[in-house]
Amino acid sequence: MKPFVIPVGLLGVSLSSSLAVASPGPATPAVSVPIPGPKDRPYPGEIDLQVDATDVEHRIVHVHEKIGGIGLDTVLLYPKWLPGTHAPEGEVDRVAGLKISGNGAPVTWTRDPVDVYAFRLHAPAAVHEVDIEFDYLAATTRKVGPIEMSRDVLMVEWNDVVLYPAGYFTRQIPVTASVTLPGGWQFGTALERAASAGAQTSFQRTDLEKLVDSPIYAGRFAARLDLNPGGAVPVQLDLFADRPEFLAVTPDELQAYRSLVQQAFRLFGAHHFGHYDFLFSLSDQVQQQGLEHHQSSENGSDPETFLKWDATAYDRDLLPHEFTHSWNGKFRRPADLWTPNYTVPMQNSLLWVYEGQTQYWGQVLAARSGLWTLQQARDQLAYTAAYYELQSGRRWRPLQDTTNDEIMNPRRPQPWSDWQRFEDYYEEGKLIWLEADTLIREQSKGHRSLDDFARAFFGIDDGSYTPVTYTFNDVVKALNDVQPYEWAAFLRERLDSTGHPAPLEGLRRGGYRLVYSDTPSAILAAADEQRKHVNLLFSIGIDIDDYEKGATGMISQVIWGSPAFKAGITEGAQILAIDGTAYEGDVIKDAIRSARSTTAPMELIIKIGDRYRTVRVDYHEGLRYPHLERDPAVPALLDDILSPKP
Repeated sequence: MKPFVIPVGLLGVSLSSSLAVASPGPATPAVSVPIPGPKDRPYPGEIDLQVDATDVEHRIVHVHEKIGGIGLDTVLLYPKWLPGTHAPEGEVDRVAGLKISGNGAPVTWTRDPVDVYAFRLHAPAAVHEVDIEFDYLAATTRKVGPIEMSRDVLMVEWNDVVLYPAGYFTRQIPVTASVTLPGGWQFGTALERAASAGAQTSFQRTDLEKLVDSPIYAGRFAARLDLNPGGAVPVQLDLFADRPEFLAVTPDELQAYRSLVQQAFRLFGAHHFGHYDFLFSLSDQVQQQGLEHHQSSENGSDPETFLKWDATAYDRDLLPHEFTHSWNGKFRRPADLWTPNYTVPMQNSLLWVYEGQTQYWGQVLAARSGLWTLQQARDQLAYTAAYYELQSGRRWRPLQDTTNDEIMNPRRPQPWSDWQRFEDYYEEGKLIWLEADTLIREQSKGHRSLDDFARAFFGIDDGSYTPVTYTFNDVVKALNDVQPYEWAAFLRERLDSTGHPAPLEGLRRGGYRLVYSDTPSAILAAADEQRKHVNLLFSIGIDIDDYEKGATGMISQVIWGSPAFKAGITEGAQILAIDGTAYEGDVIKDAIRSARSTTAPMELIIKIGDRYRTVRVDYHEGLRYPHLERDPAVPALLDDILSPKP
């Protein structure tokens, strides 16, 4: 709203004198007092943190915090750069009702004008300990953000509910924490329990780094399954579901997850946790995410993951991926990604190792453990290969640059995702590591493989929890120790170049070629059915979302330069009819099939906002879905890679 301005003349002020002297222009603003940088020294106090997560109806978490060791001009920080997200995604805007007191009297605070995650305390000299109260306002709808609390399942990420003193490494700040959950709920966490009293559980004293790395999942309906029975290191699968029937796990399904643990131990030859908890929500009421931690992981999937085992295979590599991160990402960590606290910015130059090789091992372990069949693993690789063969953004943007994506865009929707590219270090990185694996096997005549790299690089210091950082040169040296080759040039060419074909040499060397047919693979068909999508990316170049009732035919992606793109179709349009027939998924598929025998374009009636228009899609090659076809002239190295290790 434009403010009301009283005319100068009404105030009886003459302008002539004020116009006589020219303004010198803006001056450099005064710099605020620097925030103390982190130092590796013991913090002289302690944090006592009490979290009440019982208000699931309002989705509000009440926090009471006591911090000792307070001095003059203390600065408290809210976590900003979060491990695992690789970005400044701390939700300080969710903090409300902040009150700070010392010696029974209010302590005033001001937010730093440059770093809004920093709170400057103005405490009297006699105050050495402060009490802090605030609410963390979890998202109430998906429009606000990912849902963290429902009436049946919740998650507590400690970085959301803590303020901590500036000037210290987080590993040097001791913390005693407790949580209060709704009555009768069960929970899982990597934290060690100290005591329970009613609905409140206290945890053993730890440091802030370990606390933030140890989230809690809790729920009304829960189950805990032993994945390493009789083993020296406990590994648990902690399930939390919307309904009790979703917790039913068959012996064969349980055995696949137990095999995952054993195959990972065989791959890496070491472990870096005292125990490990897979925190696994089976819910469509809270966010379905994957987030790595050193001794646990956050995982979310379809509520019917176990009830409809065959139909939900498409993301069964999630837990193998997050488990691999305990070795790659948490124990061995890129040097420019490790930070001493949550204010120092991260750099993501090695995410093609941190995430890319983890994506590779996650899918390999999914196959080796039996979570996927060999065919499902090959079909997933075919889809990845086909997408990067199609992707237009590779023409202008190198893979290395996509390692900045999480900082540039914390997973906001994109209008042209294949042209812009987004986080391709995961899936294209996987293809590069497949190429490296098959190359090592070929060069060494089958005597060595990327498994040897994994054991040598990630399997050091068995039993140690202390992170060991690595650089690009460390990766290259470790590869050369396994198999001498021009690895630096190999990697830099694939990371820095543009305009080259997708890196599919690993498939060829693995004994397979990428082909297309008019029938989707079983894993793709099941994914489309479960997610209510119609995937036509490899034919007319669109993906259709039919999930929302009353809003079917919503286009969620358009491939740059595709027949749909050339017809003027964009993401967000809704298809209403095809060649005069009301939209259904089968109708548009039939139209694409029929177009093979005609030269006439398909006519689509689409709606964008409140506008309707007819577009003509000129495409006549039929439905196309990717598959891998065996090349009998080349040894099946890919099958060897995916097969379980004794």
